[in-house]
Formats: sequence, C-alpha cells, structure tokens
Amino acid sequence: MKTLISNATVVDGSGAERRTADVLLDGSVIAEMADAGSLTAAGADRVIDAHGLVLSPGFIDMHAHSDLQLLVNPDHYAKLSQGVTTELLGQDGLSYAPVDDATLAGVREKIAGWNGNPADFDWNWRSVGEYLDRLDTPDEGDGEDHGGRIATNAAYLVPQGTVRAMVMGFDEGDPTPEQQQRMQDVVRAAMEEGAVGMSSGLTYTPGMYATTEELAGLCRVVGELGGFYAPHHRSYGKNALGAYAEMIELSRHSGCALHLSHATMNFAENKGRAGELLDLIDSALDDGADITLDTYPYLPGATTLSAILPGWASAGGTEATLARLSDPATRARIRETVEIYGSDGCHGVVAEWDTLEISGVQNPALAGYVGRTIKDIAAETGEEEFDVFARILTDDRLGTGILQHVGHEENVQTIMKHRTHTSGSDGLLVGAKPHPRAWGTFPRYLGHYSRDLGLLSLEDMVHHLTGRPAARLKLRNRGLIREGFAADVVLFDPETIRDEATFDNPRQAASGIHYVFVNGTAAIDGGRPTGARSGRALRRHSDGLTREIGINREGKQ
Repeated sequence: MKTLISNATVVDGSGAERRTADVLLDGSVIAEMADAGSLTAAGADRVIDAHGLVLSPGFIDMHAHSDLQLLVNPDHYAKLSQGVTTELLGQDGLSYAPVDDATLAGVREKIAGWNGNPADFDWNWRSVGEYLDRLDTPDEGDGEDHGGRIATNAAYLVPQGTVRAMVMGFDEGDPTPEQQQRMQDVVRAAMEEGAVGMSSGLTYTPGMYATTEELAGLCRVVGELGGFYAPHHRSYGKNALGAYAEMIELSRHSGCALHLSHATMNFAENKGRAGELLDLIDSALDDGADITLDTYPYLPGATTLSAILPGWASAGGTEATLARLSDPATRARIRETVEIYGSDGCHGVVAEWDTLEISGVQNPALAGYVGRTIKDIAAETGEEEFDVFARILTDDRLGTGILQHVGHEENVQTIMKHRTHTSGSDGLLVGAKPHPRAWGTFPRYLGHYSRDLGLLSLEDMVHHLTGRPAARLKLRNRGLIREGFAADVVLFDPETIRDEATFDNPRQAASGIHYVFVNGTAAIDGGRPTGARSGRALRRHSDGLTREIGINREGKQ
C-alpha cells in the first residue's frame, strides 16, 4: 500500500524548522520525502491532501500503563486518538512479566486499580519474551483480520518490584547474596529477551523495600546491556530532592543511564521548587551523567488508594494487608502513621483526605463513591475520614483507584521546558472516572501549552514528544520523519488540536487529529478509528538497538 501525503507542513521531530513537503509511505516505511509538489500521484494507492495540516512523527508515550489493556481492549482508542504510536510499558516496578504462578496472582491483585483484573483472560505467558510474543501474535478469536494483535508499538521495562516478588515474595527484608544474584539473573534474562530497561516503584511494595545497594546490583546488569533505569523514586513530597539525588548517584555508581519517571515536585512543601530539581539534574548532566525525564501536563496524580498505606502495612500481599486493617491495634498504628507522621507510601506526607478522589472501584457496591473525595464521603456518612479510607480498602480488596490533587502549575511548566524532557501520560485506562491524561496528554501539550501559552514552539514541543524519547529508547528507525524510517506518523491541525478529556468527562477523544498511521497502516482515518492493529513489540537486540523482529539496523525489512 502506497500513500502519498501531499502539501504537508512537516515538523520532523528533530527540532528543526518546519517545511512544506510531500511524503510517500510505502508499506511500513517512509519511502520518500521531497519539496511540496515534487512527488506525483503515479503509483500511489491513495493521496491525502494535507494542506493546512502538520505531519509529525507518531507520539511516543514514555510512561504508559497499557500492559494489559492493549490485549483486553485492543482497539486502544484512548491512545490512538491522541496520536500515540509507541508506548513504554512495565512501569513503576510492577507488571506481569517475568512471573511465576504465585507472583502473577499477587501482582494481578496489587495493580488491579491500575489495569483491572479480568478473570476470563488467558494469562498464557510467564517470561518477558513470552509476553512480547503475545503482543506480537494476531488474535484470531473474533474472526476478523485486523493485521495484528496490538494497536500501537510497545517496548517493555522489566519491573523491579515484580522481580523481587518472584525471588523473595512480597515481604520486607534484605536479600541474601544468593537472592541478589538470582534477581540479577532474572533481570539479565528479561533484558536478553527484549526489555529495554528496568523500572522501579519505590513508594510501592515490594519495590520500596529495596536498598540503594540492592538496586545498584540490578542497574549494573541493565547498564551492561545498554538499557536504562526508570524509577518512580522514593518521594515526590517530603525530601523529594533527596530522593532524586539518590537516583542520580545510583546511576553514576552503577553506570546505568537514568530516565526519571513522571518527574514532578508535588505537595505543599515543594511549591515553586522545580528549579532546584533542574539545578540538580543540570549539575549531573554537566558532569557527564546520562539523564532524561518525562512528565504529564496536569496537576493531579493518579494511583491506587492502597498506595497511601505505609510500606510495612502492605508487606506480604493482599490478604496480609487486609488482616492488618481488621486488627484493632495494627489498624491504630496504621492510622497514626498515615495521619500524624506521614506514610512512606504517601511520599512521607500526612494524608490530606480532601485531595484523595476516588476514580474507580472493583466492587460495584462502591460505585457511588467515584468522583468524590474521602473527606466528602466521611462528611456524608458521619464516619471519621481514616475509617472511610480503611473501609473502602477492605470492601474493594485494595483495588480502588484514586486521583491525588497535589500538583503545582509553575512546577509543571518549569520542568516541561527542560532540555531532557519527554512526555509520558502515566494514563490509567480503567475505572469509572480515570485521570483525563489517559486521553488528553499529547494534544494538551500541543494545544494548550505550545499554541495557547506559547511555552515551547511547535517544533520544540514535537521534538519532546517524538525524536527525543526515540533517542532514549534507541529506536534508530522511529521518532523522525526521515526516508527509511518506520511510517509512524500523525496529521493534525495546529489551529484546532486540543484535549477534550476533562476530570468530569475523561473518556473524550481529542480535537484536531485527522490521521494516525502505525507502521504505514491508517489507525485513525479522517478522524475516525479504523480498527487496524498494526503495532509491534519493540525489543532490545544484542547490538543495543530497539526494534521489532525482522528489522535491521537501517530500519529496512
């Protein structure tokens, strides 16, 4: 299939100035690019007159939680409708590979608030390689030819918390030398099977139990194999700068490149302090450190309600946690930590019940709480706020999702302008009222922050969303409009592109995105989804580059 896109305003992802050009897509690659009017329609199966539209590389979501939803809901309209063509999965130290049976069961419950936990789903993988194979295997169950199984391309981070659970269970404690070696062996195997790096969730159990030394041993393996470390570090609240500094020093000590996940400065004590974070990063960069970061363009965060618990209360998994909540003495200790001293799960900050809004529940009996804060629910029921918190956790078996309203606009804008910034939606796709970033992140960057506020030029913003993250992922044939590169491209109207998703109505497709091609196949055509599933699993190969199976170093099939 040859598609000629004529008269497009090409913003190529490199940061270079826009130009008007014709671009020919031939199969899955960009075959030719020339000045507008230079390419003829002869031999093309289709011609799109792109006058007035911007042609850019497909957007790369550096912090996606689509690990399960890519398979369960393969149309994946939330991401395609905002121009995303590649996602980085395995985030925050918790995902579904590598696992054994017991670890999978525990992880499924633990992150149900992120991804759901369908009972009638075929969990037919255990290793990272098998998971990537599952992403690549066409689903023939519906009898229709969609071209593949997944709608976007996907790369994967080996999740450190899951690895720890597989070797040591969900309990606290330091690893023995044998357990440390076993974790390093598991990480090495995952990288050799195609993972591009490792993630951690250091405010989530069991990842938070890891010492810096334990993490350094794993990072050395990742660094040796050319990958990078993407931590959700130990605090975005109290001592946030110290938590960032720990990760930077860990990167230096281990020789592993660092990508700071959702690099924000949240809670009241960090208002206006983003510049201090950037000074810390710039100092390390100037000393030769390899650091990038991602952010989402919103103020509230999103997580699970159980994340507010102290780490010791979550040790051992769901049943152990629920038992602690039901024991009066232990429950009182949890309350003291959460309300007086500050929980490590809540970034060392005491719980502010008016900032915790229920976004989704597993138990239908709790559906009436969605969209309401813990404080509001307590005022209605007459309960104390901690008791509402504990009751919902218990009745929902820790599966509750929340929005946490703790961000600051000046911090968001300051970090967004940094020289190593990329975008990650951190979008959770489940729940009755999920965070609108799952549907609106990329058009919000381009519409609100670039066009309306003028914070970054269009060329610079597209670079943040495409070429720069592609370089971090070592995607040598994606992220730019170049001949021979994969035909992951977006056509959008720069005057009308806008996020339509809101906190009240979050599942709304963006305006202004007309076409999205994934590997040369139209996934959004004239603003409408086609149902095509032309995405591929992108794997780290022995030469250190990331690509799909069957693609060589030059990006040709």
